[in-house]
Amino acid sequence: MDKMTTFQPGLNGVIAAETKLSYLDVEAEEIVIRGYDLIELAEKQQYIDLIQLLLHGRLPTLSEQQELEAALKEEAHLSDSLVEILGKLPKGTHPMDALRTGISALAGYDKNLGERINLEKTVLRLLAKIPAITAGSYHLLHQQSIVDPDPSLSYSANFLYRLTGRTPDEQEAAIFDQSLMVYSEHEMPNSTFTARVIASTNSDLYGALTGAVASLKGNLHGGANEAVMHMLLEGGSVEGFRRLLLDKLSRKEKVMGFGHRVYMKKMDPRAALMKEALRKLAAEKDREDLLACCEAGEELMKEEKGLYPNLDYYAAPVYYLLGIPIDLYTPIFFAARTLGICAHVTEQYADNKLFRPRVHYTGPRGLHP
Repeated sequence: MDKMTTFQPGLNGVIAAETKLSYLDVEAEEIVIRGYDLIELAEKQQYIDLIQLLLHGRLPTLSEQQELEAALKEEAHLSDSLVEILGKLPKGTHPMDALRTGISALAGYDKNLGERINLEKTVLRLLAKIPAITAGSYHLLHQQSIVDPDPSLSYSANFLYRLTGRTPDEQEAAIFDQSLMVYSEHEMPNSTFTARVIASTNSDLYGALTGAVASLKGNLHGGANEAVMHMLLEGGSVEGFRRLLLDKLSRKEKVMGFGHRVYMKKMDPRAALMKEALRKLAAEKDREDLLACCEAGEELMKEEKGLYPNLDYYAAPVYYLLGIPIDLYTPIFFAARTLGICAHVTEQYADNKLFRPRVHYTGPRGLHP
């Protein structure tokens, strides 16, 4: 094969697009978002600030931030007919499938479907509706009432409130907002690539997001945060968790929450941020035992396999202490990532080229009927 047709399994290391949105600088341990360090943004800004940053390349002024909050609150309710659609899903429906169905159905309510003139308005609509679909579909699947938004709460606090039915305190709201920020954008993972591939056909934003949900549902991309929490609960204690991990390693099973296709030799900086968030929540809720389990697992995997925690490893216990049902961890991941995906789709539209890769054929030749 010549250089232009070199086969890379999984497109590993292949540059698939040019972008001004984000970049993972592994050596510098920095996730660059429009020129800013994502971790510094998560420490100093709010999730809502990333909307202006990712879509327009700059942080919002106070008045712009207030306008964004107002626009999102205006779209925070679900129509009765969409609630009816979600309510008819079989009770065993996976929350990610409910989310995928909700986003796909939402397209039917957009009178300007496929138009590019008001694309930002569509993005804001999706950013408002997807948290509502995430929380609402889950409650409906469990034969519970949908939690209506509280107009006195911020975007992120409202999302958490609608998930749990309990008004979060200031620290809980801040930590949840921080978690949304670190999940918001991460260069070119599978779901973002999926969305850009779909967008490259000139398909609409809803279609791109629907495909991205399907991608994120796969356990090699999303779902790791849920698996981590189930492991922690099964282990039950520091020693129990250590035994559980050692048993998995002895059976050569993949241990979720460790390792990353990009962060191979260092800890995911987003995981380090969530670890500190867990430390705060554990102290507030008298659950230092959970923190101790996580730290023991982190040390064991480093010693045994040279692997470091990724974001999902510490996001899982953070969500658990926030009172969020485990089945919702991956849908929350997608709800947060909606912003980054929408920014990528917008960028794809602006300078589009249809994705059409080739294959490395390994089948037979010369056969005749």
